[in-house]
Amino acid sequence: MTSFSTLIATAGLAMAAFVPMAQAQNSADEANNKAIVQRSFDAWAAGTGSPYDLLAEDAIWTIAGNSLASKTYPSRAAFIGEVIQPFVARMSVGLKPVIREIHADGSTVIVHFDAAGTAKDGKPYINTYAWFLDLSGGKIVKATAFYDSVAFNDLWTRVQPE
Repeated sequence: MTSFSTLIATAGLAMAAFVPMAQAQNSADEANNKAIVQRSFDAWAAGTGSPYDLLAEDAIWTIAGNSLASKTYPSRAAFIGEVIQPFVARMSVGLKPVIREIHADGSTVIVHFDAAGTAKDGKPYINTYAWFLDLSGGKIVKATAFYDSVAFNDLWTRVQPE
C-alpha cells in the first residue's frame, strides 16, 4: 500500500518537472511575440509596414486618457477608420517610430516609443507612446495605448484631414 507521503512526494516531483517546461514555453512565446512586434515597428520605421498590419479583425483598441480620440474601438475597421486614416490624412510626412523599450510578459508586449512626423501645415508632430499589446497567434487581439493627449489634440483640431 502506498503511503500518503509517498503520493505527495511523487506529485511534487511531477510538478517540479512540469514547471520548468511551462516556464520554457512561456519564455519562448514571450520572445516570439516580442520579435513579431519588433519586426512590425522596424517595418514601420522603414516605411514598409506597421503594427496595424498585426491587428486581428476583431481586435479591441483602447486609447486611454482624455484625448479627442480616447475611447474603445471594437474592431480593426473601427480603429483604422476613426483614428488611423484621419490621422494619416493630417500628415505630409508620416510618423517614424523610435523604440525606447520593448518588453514581453506572457502574451502581452509593451512598447514605449517616440514618434515624429510633419503635419500638412508644415509643423512637426512629436509624441511619446506606451502601447500594451495582447497577442494571440501572432495577431494583436487587444491593445491599450497611452500618449500625450495635448500634442494629439493640437494636431487633431489644427489640421483638417483632406
